[in-house]
Amino acid sequence: MADTVTRIDDESGTVSEPPRGGRGRRTALIALAVVVVAAVAVVGALGLGGGEDEGPSAPPRAGSLVPVTRATLTERTEVDGQLGYGTEIPLPVKATGTVTGLPEAGTTVERGDTLLRVDDRPVVLLYGSLPMYRDLGLTTAESGAGAESGAGAADGEAASGEGKPDGGTDDTAAAGPAATPTPTGAGTGAGAATVTELKGMDVLQFETNLAALGHTGFTVDETFTAKTADAVERWQKSLGMPETGTVGIGDVIYSAGKVRIGRPGVRLGEAVTENALTYTGTARKVVVNASAADASWAVRGTAVRVRLPDGRTVRGEVASVGRQASAPEGGSGEDGAEQGGATVPVTVTIKDQKSVGRLESGPVTVEYVGREAKDVLTVPVAALVALAEGGHGLETADGGFIAVKTGLFADGKVEVSGSAVRAGLKVRIPE
Repeated sequence: MADTVTRIDDESGTVSEPPRGGRGRRTALIALAVVVVAAVAVVGALGLGGGEDEGPSAPPRAGSLVPVTRATLTERTEVDGQLGYGTEIPLPVKATGTVTGLPEAGTTVERGDTLLRVDDRPVVLLYGSLPMYRDLGLTTAESGAGAESGAGAADGEAASGEGKPDGGTDDTAAAGPAATPTPTGAGTGAGAATVTELKGMDVLQFETNLAALGHTGFTVDETFTAKTADAVERWQKSLGMPETGTVGIGDVIYSAGKVRIGRPGVRLGEAVTENALTYTGTARKVVVNASAADASWAVRGTAVRVRLPDGRTVRGEVASVGRQASAPEGGSGEDGAEQGGATVPVTVTIKDQKSVGRLESGPVTVEYVGREAKDVLTVPVAALVALAEGGHGLETADGGFIAVKTGLFADGKVEVSGSAVRAGLKVRIPE
């Protein structure tokens, strides 16, 4: 194709050729391009460009050198756990009769609240460690019927008291050390009534609860007195119970604190049993079935981290470790060994319950410290290079190599040691 284009003049109609300056402009552009290429070549020769081939004297790449630092490396191991409220335990229900009222599962019951109703009578929760093992109240007994004052008293003593000065029977002795007889009237031939006051730690435990519920007017001690009985009647009235002043063995159940109701073991209308109602604590915790062969980390008081299903991490602490190992579900012996071996239950408590949010149960991950190396020299794992003669080494800033011995790997770093390694030494991370 020709480079010259003819042009027709609009006014004269004559044909003219384009000016010759166009070819001169093209020549100037070609010359300029040659100059630019030459400049780029010079820049590359001076090492100012991004050439891929770097000679031995080329300076290190930015960010490729890191210092050897002293630090504490912590190796963390993860195990699976289950968040919940712990194992459900049967409440020691001692009432007898028909179940007429049950709480909903998950209900929190505190001191003074009704746990269940038996024969339409409330069974109340109180706080304490001593179980209810007897009725609490005053008992009244009559003295010997042959006791008289004045003439013939000696005969009455011989007939009914076998020489006892007060003509009484062995009721006082039978009461034992936990009861104190208190005479309430003089002997008049028909015998005097004796009121027995119970004594014991169970009395102190009950009176402490009674006072905490606001029913006072008595001395909180180990003696169940008439004033205690008056307070019991007021308490019974508040519960809609008959005001007897006596607490039956099945009227209350003790626990260490408030409880969370589990699954009931009976239904309404059925006879009450020992497993009628189960409970747990109200604090959420984690149970881990730890390998019995590798449970040295599970020591009471050990701090751990619990990762929740939503990814958040909360602090936990080992509270208890089971003493009896059990085979994994689905097998034992050789089969059990193939499935992971025997395990022991480890309970982890979470002090800050608010940190868990509203989550009540679900799978979690427990992280614990497996090994720890304190105040050791460390470098990023990426800085390690394999040496031709074997082992590992580090590349220094001047291109040399030094042999090192590796220790604990953790958090992307590795413990290193050797005669030529020191804190602050610059080493290269090879690409």
